[in-house]
Amino acid sequence: MPRTCTLTGRRSSSGRKYALRGIAKKKKGIGLKITGCTNRRFLPNLVTKRLWIPEEKRFVTLRLSTAALRTIDKKGANAAVRQMRKQGARV
Repeated sequence: MPRTCTLTGRRSSSGRKYALRGIAKKKKGIGLKITGCTNRRFLPNLVTKRLWIPEEKRFVTLRLSTAALRTIDKKGANAAVRQMRKQGARV
């Protein structure tokens, strides 16, 4: 199962992690130097949530990001499910 939000489409992104060495210039040093650089992944904050859909009188289990939960609080579960179906997702 991919780590993506079913509503917003947020997914993991890649970046780098830097290893630093030295004393900062504001602490009277010669500055920080990058001594190593490794690749890493930034994962989205996903939660599995059961939502009640009153129109269909059933629960729907979705894997959502916390930003999508805030959107559902604002618009409502019906509007969110309608939008997902419009995008072609099977709910």
